Amino acid sequence: MSTDTRAPLWQLDACALGAAYRTGALTPLAVLDAHLERLNMVQPLINAMACVDADGARHAATASTERWRQGRPLSALDGVPMTVKDNIQLAGLPCRWGSRLWQDHRPAVDESPVARLRAAGAVFLGKTAVPEFTLQGYTDSPLTGVTRNPWDAALTPGGSSGGAVAALAAGVGVLALGTDGGGSIRRPAGHTGLYGFKPGWNVVPREQGLPEVLPGLEVIGPMARHARDLPLAMAVIGGTVPGAWRAAEAASQPLRIAYWRHIAGSPVDADVLARCDAAAQQLCELGHTVEVTEAPADIQAFNQQAWPVISTTGLAHVLRDAPRAADELSPALAAMWACGEAWRATDLFEAQAVVRRLERALEKVFSAHDLVLTPCSAALPWPADESHPPVIDAQPVDGRGHAVFTAFVNATGLPAMALPAGRAGHLPVGVQLVAPAGGDALLLALGLQWEQSGGSANEWPLWP
Repeated sequence: MSTDTRAPLWQLDACALGAAYRTGALTPLAVLDAHLERLNMVQPLINAMACVDADGARHAATASTERWRQGRPLSALDGVPMTVKDNIQLAGLPCRWGSRLWQDHRPAVDESPVARLRAAGAVFLGKTAVPEFTLQGYTDSPLTGVTRNPWDAALTPGGSSGGAVAALAAGVGVLALGTDGGGSIRRPAGHTGLYGFKPGWNVVPREQGLPEVLPGLEVIGPMARHARDLPLAMAVIGGTVPGAWRAAEAASQPLRIAYWRHIAGSPVDADVLARCDAAAQQLCELGHTVEVTEAPADIQAFNQQAWPVISTTGLAHVLRDAPRAADELSPALAAMWACGEAWRATDLFEAQAVVRRLERALEKVFSAHDLVLTPCSAALPWPADESHPPVIDAQPVDGRGHAVFTAFVNATGLPAMALPAGRAGHLPVGVQLVAPAGGDALLLALGLQWEQSGGSANEWPLWP
């Protein structure tokens, strides 16, 4: 991709910005101004930001501009505007978790991935909106209200990283930092035509964060409009081994890919499957082998038996010392809290046993295949103020019917990536690739190959 500084500055990716900063064709201050102008234009339409820190961003961009002038940038992300999800602590800014219970929380320190990005010179525009306690698959909270999809403002961008993807897809920030505890990066990225990367467990070290609401499942990862920006982000947040992410720069070898079109026969929108089938064909044209196979039954067992226990007991744990919770929670979260309080220790033990069986089943999958391909979501985006689609492919579904393809990845600590797979009508569709443990760089390499082969177009929402 060439560095075309004639394009609107908010459309340039991190690689292009670095090249332009290096030659002096652009400065971080000029780029920040373009992003703030874009933010002011789109925020009233999509409500993606939980708070904006224009002064802090300007201070950081000023320092970055001087470093580039002296030829001493801190990293490839020096001067690159980005956003941070509002369940990740950024010193001095509110971190409200979408909840009235946390509306006064203003941390004094950065969570460790944010600290690494700050030390690398990134410019933080502010915090992006989340649903309450980041536990729903759409983005609406008592504090920020409904967040909307820039491809169709009547529809949701998904959740819980809904504010992150809505801002990014609309041109606010070059990268977005989010969390993924059950698909919260990958499904929203798919709904908005973005790349979203869920690292493997402990690949991105975390300290100084909020309490764990999904213990052992949630990780921090980046979202981007271009695959080539993801290795730049992971080189900063993904551990401390020098050169650990250089493998992502190499073209991937021919791979054996298992393609799961359904989970135990669960419904998937026909338009979603059509785009995923086309993606499978494109992967074949890139030299990979794609085989349609059945997903292990243990995935459905996890979705039905283990996820409800793990997700709600985590919430109950977070709220155990919150006497005002009953008055401050929305009805949906109050119901989840009640469920979490009702489970027994033996129920949690059984859920953990389901996870162990799932791990063994996936070991068998990856003994025969290098990657797994699935849709990111079983459904296209639905109305922005509704928590989930009640019907998929003419079949009634529960609140997790759209999310059947993602949470098993979190339960087993595997890396996964959302790739943009074109559009169904005017709405983006994403596909998910899952790798075995340690396959993070392999996924990033395949993302680069996908982008370079024309797997996604540099398209933008049609407004404003």
